[in-house]
Amino acid sequence: MREEEKKQPSPMKPSLKRVLRKRWVFPAAYLTSAAVILAGVLWFQSNHDEQSQKDEYEYSQDAPGTSYNENDSIPVNESVEHISMPVLDPNAVEVKTPFYDYAASKEEQEAALVFYNNTYYPNHGIDLVMKDGKEFEVTASLSGTVTTAKKDPILGYVVEIDHDNGVVTVYQSLADLQVKEGDTVKQGEVIGKAGQSQFNQEAGTHVHFEIRKDGKTVNPLDYVDKPVTSLTESNAAEQNDKQQTENQSENNQLNNQSQSDQQNNQAPSEQNQSEQSQSNDQSTTDENSTNQDSSYKTPDSSIGMART
Repeated sequence: MREEEKKQPSPMKPSLKRVLRKRWVFPAAYLTSAAVILAGVLWFQSNHDEQSQKDEYEYSQDAPGTSYNENDSIPVNESVEHISMPVLDPNAVEVKTPFYDYAASKEEQEAALVFYNNTYYPNHGIDLVMKDGKEFEVTASLSGTVTTAKKDPILGYVVEIDHDNGVVTVYQSLADLQVKEGDTVKQGEVIGKAGQSQFNQEAGTHVHFEIRKDGKTVNPLDYVDKPVTSLTESNAAEQNDKQQTENQSENNQLNNQSQSDQQNNQAPSEQNQSEQSQSNDQSTTDENSTNQDSSYKTPDSSIGMART
């Protein structure tokens, strides 16, 4: 009897019963449990992502062939400069003497001639002057390295800048220099001031501007505001045209040579036919002469026989 009394569960406290009887107790317990579980899941996932990112970063740092162990990477989309006028304000200048184009009209070619020392010379660049006739600063048309910076007694101060790939810009008739040989200049950087020269006194205060590609001058106005790569593409097109012209010329020469050889081969056969014809004519003539001789000797013999 005492053992059964001991096994009976102890009665629940009245205060706990009152709490459990309330409607919000179980929903609150469920929500609290769900919040704890969700917080644990988010915390575990966050630690896992950080660990995976760390492992991936460490792997990329140690992996061979990556930029960490190799040389520095080169930017692929590197900007290409556009050729600009060698002045601070392109709208404030005008062309005094244009570029001499051998394919231009006679009037345009006459306007592109420079008279010096009683002789006319074709202008290999353009001569720029201010519209108001004042002095102005000359800037680099493209970024590059200064290869020439000197004073010429006829051309004034001269600056040449190399831009790689065979592209060179030339600035003449400068009044002074603000760069020297070996300097690296940026596009738009001032290299000197416009001045006067003995070669083109009629232009007054001006700058003579040239663009050369592989040593050949081109019209700067054809390439202003265009990427510098347009010079390379234009040169490649000219080389292709030249190569096509040379190939066409070679083909024409081969065709002419073939026709000449064919004519030479036909000539001996015609000559042989002519010689054969002459030989036949000669043989016919010999036979006729023989027949004539035989017919001529027969009367003689008969005459002799009659006399005897």
